[in-house]
Amino acid sequence: MIEAFTWKNDYLELLDQTQLPENVCRLKIETIESVFEAIQVLRVRGAPAIGITAAYGLYLGTRSLQTASREQFFSTLDEKIAFLAAARPTAVNLFWAMEEVKQRLMCSPETDGAALSKQLLVLATELHEDDRRRCIGIAEHGRPLIPQNARILTHCNTGALATGGMGTALGVIIQAHRDGKNVHVYADETRPLLQGARLTMWELASENIPSQLICDGASAALMRQGKVDLVIVGADRIAADGSAANKIGTYHAAIAAKYHAIPFYVAAPLSTFDMSIASGNDIPIEERGADEVRRVFAKTLITLPDADCWNPAFDVTPPELIAGIITECGVLTAPYSENIRNAIR
Repeated sequence: MIEAFTWKNDYLELLDQTQLPENVCRLKIETIESVFEAIQVLRVRGAPAIGITAAYGLYLGTRSLQTASREQFFSTLDEKIAFLAAARPTAVNLFWAMEEVKQRLMCSPETDGAALSKQLLVLATELHEDDRRRCIGIAEHGRPLIPQNARILTHCNTGALATGGMGTALGVIIQAHRDGKNVHVYADETRPLLQGARLTMWELASENIPSQLICDGASAALMRQGKVDLVIVGADRIAADGSAANKIGTYHAAIAAKYHAIPFYVAAPLSTFDMSIASGNDIPIEERGADEVRRVFAKTLITLPDADCWNPAFDVTPPELIAGIITECGVLTAPYSENIRNAIR
């Protein structure tokens, strides 16, 4: 199976996703600064993946504190958490993973920096394994939603490259394929960074899943022709009311699906839910640089060099457009506020 990242004794090995699909380049990550850079420039991306990577990054940022006291260790840990939290603002798993590691570490009776640092690595590794299990659970609960011979539309990338396991939305699709359901996948290209074209198509090919790449603007026309049976996407943050933030372009696919009476599903682990945010209106949306729109891969200029650009990385799909949210604990449906609250307990 594809692995976006692997812990190798004393360093983190990352598959540089900015190089795919032309080059399969693995990076040796040895510092927390390198982890920050990898998250910020999307060498590693996908909500669960950046959360786990950040947990490993905290270890890299604290492993030199061999002689530190417990108080000194946690003071430095808080500084490193704040540092990595600034890398990307929307994907809640980034913050959840670091807080989860910190809270579990605070329950440790260890008093010196060397022992606490060692325990931190253990916790990061456990977080990685936990996400593998969550992905399997999502795939298991999602498989009944995929009919035989299903034609599925997906947006952005939600497979092994975006998680610590087989994936969320793409994991459900992969499971359906392995079940022999003869699925066919339409992958939106996902402008401006083309994660669908570069990453999802690469993952689908590695699983021998029949697929076609389409322009983002073609999805509604495809639905009108009756060629889509369901849409399934991932999420970077889900509010308490069921509003789901995902890669820009998701919202218009959800609107088109609703108009054409096509079920639209979100697949995400419970760690992606943010109960501190009441509705989608309150989800912080990352805005990225204009050259991502002006140029392809920061190289080829496709418009005026000084063209004014708006480049939000995500949009928010309201709960009334979502047929179900597939989690590792089951499929949540409306009323979302009540059912999400019961699932998170």
